[in-house]
Amino acid sequence: MEPLDGSGRRRGAARLLARCALLLLVASILVVLLVVGTAGPLVLVSGIGGIVVSAVGLWWLVARRGLVRVAGALLAVGAPVGVLLHFTSEGVWGNALLAIGLYGVALLCARAAVRATGKAYVMRGRTRPAPRRPVLIMNPESGGGKVGRFGLVERAERLGAEVHLLDTKAGTDVEALAREAVAAGADLLGVAGGDGTQALVARVAADNDLPFLVISAGTRNHFAMDLGLDRTDPARCLDALTDGEEVRVDLGSVSGRPFVNTVSFGVYADIVQRPEYRDAKAGTALDLMPDLLGDSSRRLDARAGDKRLVDQQAILVSNNPYAAPDPMASGLRARLDRGKLGVIGLRVETAGQAADLAVRGTRSSGLSVLTARGVEVTADADTIPVAVDGEALTLPTPVVCTLRPRALRVLVPRNRPGTAAPSSPLNWRWIISLAVGRAR
Repeated sequence: MEPLDGSGRRRGAARLLARCALLLLVASILVVLLVVGTAGPLVLVSGIGGIVVSAVGLWWLVARRGLVRVAGALLAVGAPVGVLLHFTSEGVWGNALLAIGLYGVALLCARAAVRATGKAYVMRGRTRPAPRRPVLIMNPESGGGKVGRFGLVERAERLGAEVHLLDTKAGTDVEALAREAVAAGADLLGVAGGDGTQALVARVAADNDLPFLVISAGTRNHFAMDLGLDRTDPARCLDALTDGEEVRVDLGSVSGRPFVNTVSFGVYADIVQRPEYRDAKAGTALDLMPDLLGDSSRRLDARAGDKRLVDQQAILVSNNPYAAPDPMASGLRARLDRGKLGVIGLRVETAGQAADLAVRGTRSSGLSVLTARGVEVTADADTIPVAVDGEALTLPTPVVCTLRPRALRVLVPRNRPGTAAPSSPLNWRWIISLAVGRAR
C-alpha cells in the first residue's frame, strides 16, 4: 500500500471534527438536562419509551402478518407522534428537537473524524509491458448503459483492444467466450460489467495466469471501489492498457463458482430468488420477511475455522473482511490480498434483539463478525438459495467458501483515485482521545 498525500492535513481535520463532535454531544446532553429540569423526569422516560415502542412496532411490521403487522405500523408511526404531542403539551418540544438535532450532527462529525483518520491509499504493484492483444468483454446494458454512455467500445478499440459485446437476450456464455479468447491468443482479459460477470472472467484469467482488467461499468462496482478505481468515469480504467501496473489479489470460490465480493445466505438470498423482486424490491421483501424470519427450518449453521455459528437467519461471506464492521461504515475492504474471508452472521428473533442490534451494532449478541480461511454453510435441506455477487443461485449443501490467495493478476491504471478506509468503528472514548491529541 502506498499512502496518498495530505495525511498531516487529514489528522488536523480529524482532530477538529472530533472536538466539534464532543462539543455538540455535550450541548445535546445539556439541553436534555434542561428539559428534565423544566418538565421533570417523566419527559425523558416517555422519550426513551417512545423509541422502544417504535422499535417493537418496526419489528412487528417486518416480521409479522395480519392485525399484528397493522398494529406494528401504527406503533412505529404513532409512538414518535405521541412523544411529540407529550413534549408539546409540556412546552419542551422545541428543546427536544434541538437535542436530537445536536446529537445527530455530533454523530456526523464523529463519523467524519473516523474517516479522516483512515489511510487513503492505492495498492501499488509491478510495472508490466503493455498487453499486445487485450480482449475486453462488455455488457451494453450494465449500469444503465454505461458502455454506450461513456463510449467504452470506441475508446478501447482505439487503444488496440478487441471488444466483444454480450448479447443479453441470447444469454451469452461469458466463461466460454473468455476461454475462446485465450485459445485465440489473448494476453489480457477484461470486463465492463457487473461484479458477477467480472468474477466469471476473472476465473478464466486466473486459471491461465493472465492479467485481468476491471472496467467500472456496473451498477455498484464494489470490486472496482476496493481496487481504488474511478467509478464515476469507467473510461479511465482503460488507461491501464497504456500506463498500468499489476497488483495481485485474492479470488473467492463458493462450491467451485468464483466470486470477487460477497456470498449471501439466508434472508437476502431467499428474497432475490423471486422473479418479482426485480420490479418490486420493497414490496417483495415485506411480503416474504415474516416467513423467512420465523421459519426455523430455513436457519443456517456455519463453521468458520474453529468457530461455529448456529441457527443463523443470514450469513454474509466476503472476499477479505470489511475495514470496519460498523453499521455507519461504507462497506469497504481495505485489502484484497490477506488470504482471509470475512464472515458476518445475523440472528434476531425478537423486537428486543432488533433494538439491541440497532443500538449496540457489532457488540450486539445477535451479530457475529469474524474471519476465516474457509467457511462451510449447512442447513436442513439438500439445496439452499445463495446470492453470489448479487446473482441468485441454488447450491447443494454443504456450501463451501474458500479463497485462492493472490491468484488474480489485476491490471490497474497507475493514476487512479485510490480509496480510504475508516480507522475504526465509531467509539466515543476514541473520539475523546482524538480530540485531546492522545489517539494513536
